[in-house]
Amino acid sequence: MAEAVFMQMVVRAGLQNEIEVDSAGTGDWHIGERPHHGTLEILARNGVPTGSRARQIHIRDLEEFDTIVVMDDSNGANVASLGNSHARVVRLLDLVPEIEDKQVPDPYFTGDFDGVYNLVQRGCAALLEQIRAGHTLIQQK
Repeated sequence: MAEAVFMQMVVRAGLQNEIEVDSAGTGDWHIGERPHHGTLEILARNGVPTGSRARQIHIRDLEEFDTIVVMDDSNGANVASLGNSHARVVRLLDLVPEIEDKQVPDPYFTGDFDGVYNLVQRGCAALLEQIRAGHTLIQQK
């Protein structure tokens, strides 16, 4: 969901040739699959195109990308377990100070695709704003 939302924002800002957007899970259980039907429904309702398929994060991603955005502490720990990285690792909602709970819940388990979409929208907007302003993103520990 976050990949599709952020990509749409990047394209609308005319930055698709400057910002690479990719998505990878920390587990291998959905490799090659399309997003969950609930995600596809909420994206379609909001006019957000998606064509991606799931892949698992690789250690090379830690070197190829400047920033790795995770949805929660568990994702962050899984990324950290891959080893040292030159990439900054940041939770998406760390970029939205007014949101108290910094964990993006997994709608696969909660069923709240609308609520997660709203959180992702806010986080992605803040991420794009930070990038456009040239700010160094928060380094998660």
